[in-house]
This record gives sequence, structure tokens and C-alpha cells, in this order.
Amino acid sequence: MASRLSGVIAAIATPIAADLAPDVPRFIKLAQNLLDNGCDGLNVLGTTGEATSFSFEQRASVMRAAAAELDRQRLMVGTGAASLAEATALTRLAAELGFAGALVLPPFYYKDIAAQGVLDYFAALVAATKARPIPIYLYNFPALSGVPYTREIVARLLEAFPGRMAGLKDSSGDMPYARALAKAHPNFAVFPSTEAVLGEARGAGFAGCISATANLNSDLCAQAWRNADARALERAVAIRKLFDGKPLVAGVKAGLGHIHRDERLARPMPPLVIWPETERQWLAGAIDEIRAAVPA
Repeated sequence: MASRLSGVIAAIATPIAADLAPDVPRFIKLAQNLLDNGCDGLNVLGTTGEATSFSFEQRASVMRAAAAELDRQRLMVGTGAASLAEATALTRLAAELGFAGALVLPPFYYKDIAAQGVLDYFAALVAATKARPIPIYLYNFPALSGVPYTREIVARLLEAFPGRMAGLKDSSGDMPYARALAKAHPNFAVFPSTEAVLGEARGAGFAGCISATANLNSDLCAQAWRNADARALERAVAIRKLFDGKPLVAGVKAGLGHIHRDERLARPMPPLVIWPETERQWLAGAIDEIRAAVPA
């Protein structure tokens, strides 16, 4: 199955309102800004979008607004949940709304589950969404989910459900794993989660990247992807490295608050914690310094 999505995809943050619900108007404004400034697509309601911290209705409100206001064929939406029923309902809604793909976590509460358990979960999900067969993208993030999409599981899913498994976002950081998947399954869109791969992406068979920090450097990522601009890639990666060893989601939001001059964008959803003011000031200065550097 050919991927409908490729290139630079930002794992877009979800702004949070004072009542701790998604701030939908700010979300739409941020999303359109990213699509207008380098992003080929967006991953709505992923980890950076804090999806698992929201209720079904809160997630549905963001999905409906995105479908109404944005180019749905440039959007994949996270529909994974520990509950099969909730994952199914979200995936059905994504299909009904016309999103280009559903990004699905493995069932993530029980650990050390057998490969057959993951296949059984997807068999039920695929069967329940057969009427509107939205492309499914697997979300491999074992550090948080505790359940990896091993190469064996991916191969078995592709064999069992031809035409439904469109690709995989790999947030494991295991580049040999990502390269091996891309090589073994050329029609399966593999997206590493860092823009650092953009220099090798086409040669390695990657479909692009899906990155949290593309919220902050999408224009530089686009130059690297489309024009093979090594200097732009260097600057994009320098921005990403600012978050090494630091809480990433709240950090991305701190960066957004600075870039857009809107402190409300810096608010994460509990249990995540806003970066201290001193850290946010340091980040703002560091981003400005990298962006002010004159390209060689």
C-alpha cells in the first residue's frame, strides 16, 4: 500500500485552556501555521499532543475541529488507547472525518504480552473498521508504551492485513531497527521520530520524519528535506539538541510560547509540568541564537 503521507510531519502540540481542556482555537491556529511554514503534514493527538491525557470527547473535539478547518489529507491522527473499544471508536471517527491515517499505539497497559496478543488486538480493530478502511500507521514507542512493534510483529501484521498497514512512526531511537524495516518492506512508510534522519531519509528508504521539535523548526526541516540543505539540517538538529536530557513535551510547549509570543501555549496538561521561568528564558535565547546564525 502506497503511503499517502510523506516528508516533514510535526507531532503537533495541543494547547491547553484554563479549564484543562484542549484549546481548540489555538490548536487550529498553530496547525495552520505549521502547514503554511514547512510541514508536509501533521500528526494530531500523538505523544507531543498529549492524547492519552484527554478523554474520548476531548480528543473527538480536536479531531472534529481539525477535520473541519484543515486539509485532512495532510493529517494523521492518534487513535491508540489501552481499551480496544476506545481505540476502535477513535479510529472509526478518524475514518468518518476523512483523515489520511490513524496512528495506533499497541495496547499499552499489560506488559510482556505475546505477539499473538498484539495481532488479536489488531484483528479486532481492522474488522471493526472494515466499512471505512482508514490507513493504519503503527506507533512504536516502547519506552512509554512498554510494548514494542517488533520486526516479527510488523511482518505478521502486514501479512495478515494487506492494504491496511500503511506505515510506522518509530520513536524507539533504534535506527538499525528503522532501517531494517524500511529495507524489508519498501511499500511500508517508515518515519523515524527525529529530523536528524532527513539527510539520509531518501537513501535509507524512509518516508520522512515525524518529529516533536518540528513544532519549532519546520521551515528548516523543509529546506533539509526538499532541497538537501545541509546547513538548514544542522540548524534544525541544533534546536532539537536543546532538549537532550530535558522533558520534551513541556519543552516544545515552552518553545512554542516563545516563538508565538503566547504564554498560553507553554501550558502542558497535568501530570506534565511547565518548565521553570529560568529554563524557558534560556531556551528562548538559545533558539533565537541558532536562528540568527548566518547560513554558510
